[in-house]
Amino acid sequence: QVHLAESGGGSVQAGGSLRLSCEASGFTASGYCMGWLRQVPGKEREGVASLDSDGSTNYAYNVKDRFIVSRDNAKNTLYLQMNSLKPEDTAMYYCAIVLVPDAKYCRGGTRPEYTYWGQGTQVTVSS
Repeated sequence: QVHLAESGGGSVQAGGSLRLSCEASGFTASGYCMGWLRQVPGKEREGVASLDSDGSTNYAYNVKDRFIVSRDNAKNTLYLQMNSLKPEDTAMYYCAIVLVPDAKYCRGGTRPEYTYWGQGTQVTVSS
């Protein structure tokens, strides 16, 4: 059973930084699409960044120059470095993953929906 566990959330002032971690376990598949998403109560969940098994990354337009997604394969951990945080970044942040035969299935219109989710970690940015 795939298990994802996020950590690293907290409260920070605008302009500050946080690093989120997502430790993954329970799978040996080499192909996957993996990412960070966030949600504010009453709003739709939005994708923030992704890092697939072939190293391809994508960012939402509103975080592209401030957030960096990375991973440590030895620790089976995905990270999200968040810099220059803004109050509008306040949300519950989730990591998620879907296992695929090959990372090419993560591209564009063929990217499948995530099937495994962590419990989330809250990020609050005050002005």
